[in-house]
Amino acid sequence: MKLLILLSVITIAFANIDLQSKWGDLWPFQGIATFAHLQHFPCLINNKEKFDIGLIGVPFDTAVSYRPGARFGPRAIRDASQRQTSLRGFNHRALFNPYKSWAKIIDCGDIPVSPMDNSLAFKQMDEAFEELYSKPSLDNENLPPRFVALGGDHSILLPHIRALHKIYGPLNILHFDAHLDTWSPDKYPSYWSSEQSELSHGSMLWKAYEEGLTTKNNVHAGIRTKLAGLEDFIDDDLQSWFRIESDDIWIKDKGADWVIETILKKIPKDTPTYISVDIDVLDPGNAPGTGTIESGGWLPRELIHVLRGIEDLTIVGSDVVEVAPSYDHAEITATNGAQVAFELLTSMVKKGQLDTKLIKNTNTNTNKATNVKDEL
Repeated sequence: MKLLILLSVITIAFANIDLQSKWGDLWPFQGIATFAHLQHFPCLINNKEKFDIGLIGVPFDTAVSYRPGARFGPRAIRDASQRQTSLRGFNHRALFNPYKSWAKIIDCGDIPVSPMDNSLAFKQMDEAFEELYSKPSLDNENLPPRFVALGGDHSILLPHIRALHKIYGPLNILHFDAHLDTWSPDKYPSYWSSEQSELSHGSMLWKAYEEGLTTKNNVHAGIRTKLAGLEDFIDDDLQSWFRIESDDIWIKDKGADWVIETILKKIPKDTPTYISVDIDVLDPGNAPGTGTIESGGWLPRELIHVLRGIEDLTIVGSDVVEVAPSYDHAEITATNGAQVAFELLTSMVKKGQLDTKLIKNTNTNTNKATNVKDEL
């Protein structure tokens, strides 16, 4: 009898293997669209599933000042990532395949953010990121997992770094963007205002500074925004930002390698760093599908070159934001967004697991309280 049961189990097992071999291999355009065909687990619901790096969608866009539509960004980036697979995930620039290394990478789905109430939406995002980072990672239970957030407008950065600050202390921010995003609310003068209206996709870095979430080692890259005047740069300086202009990428005595060297001089490589990529850092010819386009941006190859050149930074979290597919053409913007996410994943995995000494590192040089003290 036991022999019959054993034979039955073996038969079923072989049958399953045969079915997997027969029907389990999908072409890139087939199947349900998760990022790079990764396994999907609803990480906010499934607390038992352990992993090392997750992709988390944040479909929120009601803090924009111009064109909405980035709530559809996570879905568009996932669709555009379908030619990425573990089988063909070798990054030839990094000589590394992030999908076939030590890290378990999964698609965590989306945070179900309210599109009707920004106060509620930020409460949801705050709690979601706190819960996501409360889990132990698979490789080291003394460390949380890490995430690449798929936006969504750029204001999603704030709840993300709020959660990271509770773990690592003040963060270095490397901010690829056409715009400063350090504008205080008085830069948006209006008779009508509220406490919630102070927070937008153009003010979240100012808010992060006010809350003491950032260090003095912060870099903007790709800046070419329209300004009210030089006072915008003065305010930016007071919040401890170094600006790399968009034109610096091609100017003769600077160039892409100068950009890389400058970032690495400004941001200590062994301190907690958050990388945020607004897709509008690219020129509108390469990223038409975004909310606030500015002429004269970077080429995708320039952005990729810079990202590869800074792969030794200690990335504790990251995002790709402001992909708005309703303004896109032939998935150009979404494809570039998916490539950026791939480059960030590559750097996170290639660098290896984080040092546990980074947890609650309060020696990072300075938050807002210290800035105020310095000014006095």
